Order: sequence, then C-alpha cells, then structure tokens
Amino acid sequence: MGSCADAAADAVAPGLLAALQMWAEHLHLGRNLSEHTRRAYASDLEDLAGWVATRGVSAWTQVDHRMLRAWLADLHRRGAERTTMARRATAARVFFAWAQAHGIVDADPGQALQAPKASRTLPPTVDQAVVDAVFDHLTAQVELAEDDRDRAVAARDLAMVEVLYSSGLRVAELCGLDLTSIDEARGLLRVRGKGDKERSTPIGAPARRALEQWLGLRAVLAGPDAGAAVFLGARGSRIDPRVVRRVVHGALDAVPDAPSLGPHGLRHAMATHLLEGGADLRSVQEILGHASLGTTQIYTHVTNERLRDAFRQAHPRA
Repeated sequence: MGSCADAAADAVAPGLLAALQMWAEHLHLGRNLSEHTRRAYASDLEDLAGWVATRGVSAWTQVDHRMLRAWLADLHRRGAERTTMARRATAARVFFAWAQAHGIVDADPGQALQAPKASRTLPPTVDQAVVDAVFDHLTAQVELAEDDRDRAVAARDLAMVEVLYSSGLRVAELCGLDLTSIDEARGLLRVRGKGDKERSTPIGAPARRALEQWLGLRAVLAGPDAGAAVFLGARGSRIDPRVVRRVVHGALDAVPDAPSLGPHGLRHAMATHLLEGGADLRSVQEILGHASLGTTQIYTHVTNERLRDAFRQAHPRA
C-alpha cells in the first residue's frame, strides 16, 4: 500500500513536521517506548500529515474529527488491514492528546476517534509431542558434534530453544540476556522486556541443564566483544535475533509434520501448554510480561479450540 505522506512529501507544511518531531522525542524520552513502536507511530502520523497536506492543511489546529474519520475511510479504500487502521487510529489519538496538552491544538479531535476492531486470530502453536521431538533432535546434534566449535554451537542452539520455550521469552529478550540475568539459586531469569520493564520469569530444569552445558562451552565461541552476553553468535559477540529465528525454524523444520514457527511460536506454545496444564491466566500474564490481561486472554481461545477439537474427535456422541 502506498503512502500519502510519500506522495505529498513536498507539500507538508513545516509546522506539521515540527510538531511530529517534538512528539517523536516525547515518545522516546518521555514514554520510553520501544524503537519498533516509535517507528510505527511515526509512519502513521507521517501518513496523516501527507494526507491532510493534500487537502490544504498547514497546521494541526485545522484538523478536526471529521477529517480524521475521512483519513481512516481512505485508508480502508487503499486496502489497509483492520489491524493497521486500528493502530493508526490509536497513533492519532495519542498524538492529539499530547498536542492538546502542549498547546499545539486547542481541542483534541482524536478523542472519540474509532477504527474497526482488529480481528484476533489464534496464534499458531505446536503439540507437546512436537516440542519433545524438537528437543530430541537438538540434543542429538550436541552428541553428534565432531569438534569443540560444533559442540558449542549445538549446545548454544539447544539452550536457546529450551529457554525460549521454558520461559516464554521474546527473541529480543533472549538476545539481551546477560550472565547476571541468571538467578541459579531461585531458578529465575531477570528479563528486560518491552518499555525497558524488568521482570523475573521461572526457568525449568531441562532449560537450566541446557544453559549450564552451553555456558561450559561459551568460551569456545567468545570473542573480544562478547561482554556479558549469555548467547553469542559465530563472530563471538552478542547473538543477532536473525540467527535465533533461523535456529528455531531449522529445529522445527527437522521434525516431520511440525509447523514452521519462529521464536514467537514457541512463546505461544509455552503459554498454551501452561494453561492446558492448569496455570491461571494472571500467572501466565506475569511470566510473559504482558501489560494487559486482555493480551494474555487470546491463549484461552487457543486452549478452548483444542478442547473442542479433542471433544469432537473422541466423544462418541460429539
């Protein structure tokens, strides 16, 4: 989908862009949002700025609620997904609330702005049998390694996948782990998540054993830039998220009939299996680091779907 902001870049008034720059600094320094979120919000408001500029708007005070609704309607005509429209509506609300608080606009036209609710698709997951097969495969790679370097890489891969599944970490959280993040005495990992928020999450016995095995071989891969990073890449520095994704995809691809999932798929699987095992929703929320319980509730839909499938397949009068 093309961007109106790109098409009308030369037409955007300096006043519109100056306010967006101030807002971007507020999101970074005042709200400490992640780079990904800031980039998405900036793109959303740049699109709005380009769109209103083509309609002769040179100041944010000229934008009203009706204009914002027309912008969303045009996004729909341009083929935007409901998730994109919902995010852009949120970005507009956040921006205009800030703009009113800082005297850039007199009234907040985004306060009552609504967008179609994003459809909540069930996250893909895997059965426990597939997870077990993945770990059998990764363990075999460690045992079959022919030299210290291959053994270190295989042990690292096993430990990464074990930690991802055991603790439900996001890939960025896994890559950001330091040696001081490991609380061996209490069986916890100290994780720095979204919004730079720190939480402690439990780590299971198999993951602890895999982590201990990897740390015993970490020096084989460690280079001058290794620092305190738990997981290292081929060049001996902190591992890149792309490498983690490649490892997870490869591990699942090695198991017949396993879905092709990345690290986030393991996070989904962990949450689903916890709930199926009887964990309460609030505990799962804390482990995953979700700010809202509503985000965690999607996993109840997954478990309910699986229960219904099992019922239909097994009950004689289903």
